[in-house]
Amino acid sequence: MKHSFKDWMIAVRPWSFPASAMPVTVSLGYVFAMYDDVNWLNGVWALVNIVIFHAAGNTWSDYFDYRRHVDAEDTFGVRTLTTGMFSPKEIFRLSAVLLFIASAAGVILWLRTGMPLLYIGLGGVACSVLYPFLKYRALGDAVIFMAYAFLPTLGTVYACTLQIDWQVLYFAVPVGLITVAILHCNNTRDISTDNRANISTLAMKIGGKASIWLYCFEVIFPYLWLTGCAMAGVLPLWSLMAWLAFIPAVLNVRIAAGYFKGGSASIASLDEATARLQLFFSLVLTVSFVLAGLVG
Repeated sequence: MKHSFKDWMIAVRPWSFPASAMPVTVSLGYVFAMYDDVNWLNGVWALVNIVIFHAAGNTWSDYFDYRRHVDAEDTFGVRTLTTGMFSPKEIFRLSAVLLFIASAAGVILWLRTGMPLLYIGLGGVACSVLYPFLKYRALGDAVIFMAYAFLPTLGTVYACTLQIDWQVLYFAVPVGLITVAILHCNNTRDISTDNRANISTLAMKIGGKASIWLYCFEVIFPYLWLTGCAMAGVLPLWSLMAWLAFIPAVLNVRIAAGYFKGGSASIASLDEATARLQLFFSLVLTVSFVLAGLVG
C-alpha cells in the first residue's frame, strides 16, 4: 500500500516533538546567557537529531504496544496500527530507518565534539530502544525524565561549549517534570486498558486518584522549583518569567480534578493540554535566558 507524506507524518506523531525539542531549545537559551564561545551549528544539529530520535522512539513504542495489545481499537491515542493504516512491518521498518539516521548523525556530532557526547548519546539510544520493555514494568516515567530532561540538556550544552555543565540540571528538572506529566496523564487515563494488556505502569501501581495528585505536583512544582533556583542565584532572576505559564498549569489541574467524578473520559485530552503547557513553559523559559544574556 502506498502512503502519502501526510500518512508518514501521522505515523511519527509530530505533535509530540515539543517534548524532545523543548529541553534542547531551553538549553540553547541557557548557553546564550552563560557562554561567549558557542558552536551554534552543533546546537542546531543536536536539536534536529533529538527530534529524529523521538520519531524513532514513537514508532518503536507503537510497534510494541500493538504487539502487546496495549493499543487496540477501543483505546485512546495513536491509531496508525489499530485501524490498519500501516502494517506492523511498515512501522517497524520506519522506526529502524529513523533510528539508523539519528544514530549516524549522532556519531558525526560525537566526532565533532568529544567522548562525553558518546556516553550521553548511548544513553539516549538505550532509552529509545528499551523504553517499551521498561514502560511495561512501571519505569516509563523514569525513562522519559532521563531521555527528555537530563540527557538532552547536558548533551546540548556540551555540544555547543565542549563543557559538562551540571548547572543545567536546575532547569532540566522543571522542564522534565512537565514532560513526564504528559506520559503520566496518558497512563492514568489508560489504567483499565493497560491492565487488560497485562502490563504495569506507575499510574496502575499507585491508583487513579493518587496519579491525579502526582500529575498536579508535576505541573505545579516546576514553578516553585524555578523560584527557589532564582532566589538562590543558580538561575537568572529572569527565569521567573516562567510564571507567565502558570495559569495554563492551573487550568490543567482543574481538568485533572475532573477525574474524581468523571473518570478516564474526563481527562481524555489532558495529554494534549499538557503538551501545550510544556511548549509554552519552555518557550517562556528560553526567552528568559535570552533576555538574561542580553541585558544581564
